[in-house]
Amino acid sequence: MQAAPSSPPRNRTWIKILAALVIAALALTGYFSLSGKKSAPDVTFQSINGQQLSMQSLRGKVVMVNFWATSCTTCVKEMPHMVQTYEKYKDKGLDFVAVAMSYDPPNYVLNYAQTRNLPFHVALDSKGDVAKSFEDVKLTPTTYVIDKKGNIIKRYVGEPDFAALHQLLEKALAA
Repeated sequence: MQAAPSSPPRNRTWIKILAALVIAALALTGYFSLSGKKSAPDVTFQSINGQQLSMQSLRGKVVMVNFWATSCTTCVKEMPHMVQTYEKYKDKGLDFVAVAMSYDPPNYVLNYAQTRNLPFHVALDSKGDVAKSFEDVKLTPTTYVIDKKGNIIKRYVGEPDFAALHQLLEKALAA
């Protein structure tokens, strides 16, 4: 009996090279899609005092956008730290917008902001459009850090590690 002829070694080499190239291309695509900077959405915030504030008007500053709710225990717990962070970096170019979720009653938000003397912009997202624009935020707290060029550089879901957040802010503010 004769054995079936095997494919020449040359064909196997080409298949291996082709497979390696496909894997490398997929790896590069994955790397660039994960590491690529994403622009913050061009939204306009409606503040609790009736003023409008656009993301475009905040260009040139490092911006934190914090989605929160008065009914969110973690949000309420982290808010004093957010105030301290804002106070520490506002003179260096940090701006901050606290966006109340659509289900949060406006009078609760207003009361919270006034009784705590929140020093930054507090916005209402009554229709949920702003949350949808920011990757359809559903969980609170969710905080975005946006660089001076308008790119999202970090997203925190839950309370951030404030030491790490401060390092990130210092780097972004120095850029």
